[in-house]
Amino acid sequence: MSSSQPIRVLRVIARLNMGGPAIHVANLAAGLETRGYHTTLVAGSLARGEDSMAFLAERLGVTVVSVAELQREVSVLHDARSVLRVAELIRDERPHILHTHTAKAGAIARAAALLAGGARPPVVLHTFHGHVLKGYFNAGRTALFRQVERTLARASDVLVAVSPEVRDELVELGVAPYEKFVVIRLGIPLEERLGDPTADSDYRRLYGIPEDAFVVAWVGRMTGIKDTGAVVDIVRAARDRGVNAVLCMVGDGPEREVLEQLAHKLGVARYCYFVGYQSDVAGYYRLFDAFLLPSVNEGTPVSAIESLASGTPVVANRVGGVPDVVRDEVDGFLVEPGDTDAATARLAELAADPLLRARLGESGRSRVLERYSVERLVDDVDRLYRSLLAAKGM
Repeated sequence: MSSSQPIRVLRVIARLNMGGPAIHVANLAAGLETRGYHTTLVAGSLARGEDSMAFLAERLGVTVVSVAELQREVSVLHDARSVLRVAELIRDERPHILHTHTAKAGAIARAAALLAGGARPPVVLHTFHGHVLKGYFNAGRTALFRQVERTLARASDVLVAVSPEVRDELVELGVAPYEKFVVIRLGIPLEERLGDPTADSDYRRLYGIPEDAFVVAWVGRMTGIKDTGAVVDIVRAARDRGVNAVLCMVGDGPEREVLEQLAHKLGVARYCYFVGYQSDVAGYYRLFDAFLLPSVNEGTPVSAIESLASGTPVVANRVGGVPDVVRDEVDGFLVEPGDTDAATARLAELAADPLLRARLGESGRSRVLERYSVERLVDDVDRLYRSLLAAKGM
């Protein structure tokens, strides 16, 4: 491989929807351009009702190729077409490295690499930003997807996990042995994200939230795995305990209408603010007093990282990669999944003690800014890529 030519990377993600993986891949691709790489980013179609973050890749100057057939849902016809299309891209681009992100893209693109024959990239790796191998599907589909991942792991040079907890779960599920994994945490432009044009916005005044109200926050996509119904229920329980709590939910998704109905049913609709998807979030994070994350599973929750970076303590379920982000009683509080009483008690504790909130928030902020920086991510991936290429004699 000529040192004068860039290292070509074909990076494939299922879709550039709102969330950590889209932020991660766009910033990683842009950062690697300064290290002698050129990335072509392949992305599939958004699901109905999803908000796009393709603007981020475009703003960073990353080349994006759309493969419309690559969709979240399983479809024999669309999946076969997307494998053929990605195989065609591999033959045309002749990448030195194929790096896939998220489950569907990992399956489609790694299958395409096998189909590409002599054009198969010398290095193939996949990043697990979490996984869908537990808690998402029925037993039959889960067993099928686990077997697919085990097969694809054998066709990969390295598997990347975004936290030690995600790696350990995948090893326990038999996806691949421990030695096959490396841990590379997310990279997020936190100072940019939390310094956007809304940073000085006074949303408390804009929404008419009383000065003495305790603002509980949630940010993300409203889906079943996030258990957003528990967010509303916990805030209702906190109010029943005498906490002057209001809820601000930033995001959209298929569960939004159900959540609004639940808020009415529980008698807390007047204390809930459903503000929808927001591309600029800095002003909202400055509004929040505490962040609540009762997800059934998480890879690395970007919303929790951003909350800590803004100095806001987090109350979260102890699932997936959450403990790698939130240290119990150091940056916030961890509770067992489903224990809404414990989450309510922790929120009440934070509401009653502004000094505790400030201490936990500052502890989190001082840790996450470097731990999840884009520069650190680019360093880690550059080092991994070069070691894998060297092992191939390139």
